[in-house]
Amino acid sequence: MLKLLAHMLASLGFASITTCDSGRAALALFDGPDTPPDLILLDLNMPEMDGVEFVRYLVERRYVGSLVLVSGEDERMQQSVEKLVRAHKISILGHLCKPASPEKLAELLGQWTPPPAGKVRVAKKAYDADEVRAAIEGGRLINYYQPKVSVSTSEVVGVETLVRWHHHEDGVVAPDQFIGVAEAHGLIDGLTQVVFTNALADAKGWQEAGLALRVAVNISMDNLESLDFTDFVAAQTLAAGVPPQQVVLEVTESRLMQDARTPLEVLARLRLKRFRLSIDDFGTGHSSLAQLRDIPFDELKIDQGFVHGAWSNETLRVMYDASLNLARQLGMEVVAEGIEDREDWELLRRTGCDIAQGYLIARPMPAADVAGWIADWQSGGFSRLVVGD
Repeated sequence: MLKLLAHMLASLGFASITTCDSGRAALALFDGPDTPPDLILLDLNMPEMDGVEFVRYLVERRYVGSLVLVSGEDERMQQSVEKLVRAHKISILGHLCKPASPEKLAELLGQWTPPPAGKVRVAKKAYDADEVRAAIEGGRLINYYQPKVSVSTSEVVGVETLVRWHHHEDGVVAPDQFIGVAEAHGLIDGLTQVVFTNALADAKGWQEAGLALRVAVNISMDNLESLDFTDFVAAQTLAAGVPPQQVVLEVTESRLMQDARTPLEVLARLRLKRFRLSIDDFGTGHSSLAQLRDIPFDELKIDQGFVHGAWSNETLRVMYDASLNLARQLGMEVVAEGIEDREDWELLRRTGCDIAQGYLIARPMPAADVAGWIADWQSGGFSRLVVGD
């Protein structure tokens, strides 16, 4: 197998190829004086050290190159390892099933871009509670918005609010670097209040400009631990002059509810006040059938991990279809996240999904850019989504 892969690589123009018959031999090269390889073809079944263990050692060495998995294991096993590699922030091009074919190898390597010389993996900076508190209180949190479009008409129907932290030294900080800190240190209520209030102000501006957009805001289960949350949402929406039917509350459950009574009361009252409720990231974490049973959701968001690539992945397609059919039977609107290519869009179109969201349509943008983007979209930007009618 080593000789075969080396021959295939050479035929594709790779001049510097090293083969190792075990993970330990490969790590010895890493720890030597030579530069680590830009690309590794990794067999999951190796003597002494399996490929999963080898990936852990790559992480310790802050590997910045790319991987191609090679395996005779079944599809679901290979997908599990691919997900692990991505969770470690290592670039992965895909996997080769044994026996490997030159055509498949060439296809995978066609996606590959060598890393810049001297690139070093840098861990994401960690922020403490005092820094996050100062950002909330100091007005450093800025809302970005990602459009949602109707799959059947390509009409822009709404936006999702995605908070960013404009850090005075580090630039724009993504929410995964501070939301968890806010939840862990009792700051999430203050953060959500700022995000929600700013979203309403932007929604009012779009409304006055003639844009009737549903504005979705993510709320944590921690926000629902307070009975006052319903009154806060209702009062702010009324003061802003935005119809509650145009406000979508996307519920993300990052931890199990210790006591369901207060969250259920809050959500039921919000629904009675005609706010729309959406179950976010369905199928991941604790977002589950139990929530659909207990909470009167209007909308189900299929997580991007079940959408992107489902057109070619049998396992993902089963999960996508199951989520879509479940929502239909419950009379819920369906939003599919993670639409990144034409094939993703075509899958939604063929299966009758309601709403699409993802980079193929638009990346998150500041509020000031939304109206202009919609004008461009309506003047023909959507045409790239129309395929073979």
